[in-house]
Amino acid sequence: MTKPLAGIRIADFSHVMAGPYASHLLRQMGAEVIKIEPKRGDGFRSYGSDRRFDGMAPAFIAANAGKKSIALDLKDEADLAIARAIVSRSDVLLENFRPGVIARLGLGYDAVRELRPDIVYCSVSGYGQDSPQRDWPAIDNIVQATSGMMMLSGEEGDPPVRVGFPIVDTLTGQTAALAILSGLMQRERGGGGSYIDVSMFDASLAFMTSALTPYLVTGQPMSRMGNTGYSGLPTASLFVARDGRQISLGVVQPNQFEALARFVGKEEWLRDARFATDDARRANFDAMKAEVAGVIATRDAVEWEAGMNAAGIPCGVVRRVDEASALAGPGALASLAVPGLPLDGDVRLPGVGFRMVPGEPSVDAPPPRLDENRDEILAWLASTAR
Repeated sequence: MTKPLAGIRIADFSHVMAGPYASHLLRQMGAEVIKIEPKRGDGFRSYGSDRRFDGMAPAFIAANAGKKSIALDLKDEADLAIARAIVSRSDVLLENFRPGVIARLGLGYDAVRELRPDIVYCSVSGYGQDSPQRDWPAIDNIVQATSGMMMLSGEEGDPPVRVGFPIVDTLTGQTAALAILSGLMQRERGGGGSYIDVSMFDASLAFMTSALTPYLVTGQPMSRMGNTGYSGLPTASLFVARDGRQISLGVVQPNQFEALARFVGKEEWLRDARFATDDARRANFDAMKAEVAGVIATRDAVEWEAGMNAAGIPCGVVRRVDEASALAGPGALASLAVPGLPLDGDVRLPGVGFRMVPGEPSVDAPPPRLDENRDEILAWLASTAR
């Protein structure tokens, strides 16, 4: 079945995570992605401490399935000519060099428009192409710090807390993928090509809108609330069950609180002035949380999860990532044969995070070995086929 981006070709000069994750999402939706790597390869190929995976590290697999690879030295005139030929037959150019670098290599937007006037050209960088911080080097944990993200987790007075995975890289990749799709749609409607400037910093601010917008409107920064939810209610927090495992409650609506009180046999909460309204529960935060904590300690975590969800009360057991993967729904994780890995059987990796019929996104081929598709690409360039 034809996927929605079938026939779209991406010349991908990006490396590490944010850029490759953008083209990874587009590849799963049917785009052809030609990964143009330096002769030494994308730095993510040997990322991590397990040398058995050098050349095909798990972090590399996570963002490069199904792409084609050709290794080129863009400072070499012959290799640059190959890169320019690829770009001339591509719909999208994606790059995440430091601002100004790709232009110095001869593949800046103005130069590329001469090769392909309707190109959708996407540059991903730490702080944007023309900001005062444009020359600052940036990786995920740096932008977590400079964007304020590290000061949103934890309790007031705690040290800064890093989100435990490269969230800035992946959210920036999603932002770039959305921007590229928008550029392609604009072109489809007769608007021609476009230049897209995706900043990790700006993408992070957009992603944090629920924390940033209240400050922009009121002038008051949002307090750090630890494991209490965005509502600030004591019934939207973590609690320890009888078996020592934790559950997260998300009781934020009046009807949910009423259901909770009835489910746990504490209807007196509904008549207690301290707990009668959302504002009252916030004002008596510690007392309300202690009441709920005492009840939750009487059953095991999975019992609460099953019973509360059946009663329409938002509740989830706090799981590790390995446990969470067992809950993945149909199509959420793909199995993929990746030759040469020191493993028995296929590897699994996440999909795009949504399903669509027809045109279901999917991972259908392993990541390429460095320069694996050179002969195929050079033969295609020598042909008359687009």
